[in-house]
Amino acid sequence: MATIAGGLLVAPLAAEAQQSRKIPRVGFLTSFSRSDVPLRYAEGRPERLPGLARELVRLKMDIIAAETTPASLAAQQATTTIPIVMTLVSDPVASGLVLSLARPGGHVTGPSLQLPDIVGKRLQLLREVVPKVSRVGIFWNTASPIAPPQFKEAEAAARVLGMELDSLGV
Repeated sequence: MATIAGGLLVAPLAAEAQQSRKIPRVGFLTSFSRSDVPLRYAEGRPERLPGLARELVRLKMDIIAAETTPASLAAQQATTTIPIVMTLVSDPVASGLVLSLARPGGHVTGPSLQLPDIVGKRLQLLREVVPKVSRVGIFWNTASPIAPPQFKEAEAAARVLGMELDSLGV
């Protein structure tokens, strides 16, 4: 066990001594609150996102990681050259971040796990788990630009499945 630990401690030192390439700087833009990490936060005020995105561009970040659709859109509007990695984006195509999922184009990439058509799949899964379900309430943020298409998809899926859908939008 000691030999393995010793090897792990030596390996990074040897790799560091041989490294001559530039270490990329990554800027991170988020809608959420400040933590111990020195990142750019909008502090729950999305109107601050464009200015924070421009600040990361002025700091010449090599990559901008943007969390949420509004942050990703702000980063996309701030630069056409710095690569942007989006996270927590519901529908990158509908929001205009990428041209298509098959061929995104541009300089924005990242995962998207909450496309509107998944809402219908969730209701289908609920029907399989609880076959007698007839009424479903959906909580959603009415101020979010991505929520209305998801809710519209839920309404269509509920009709097909014979479910009554209650909007619990806030």
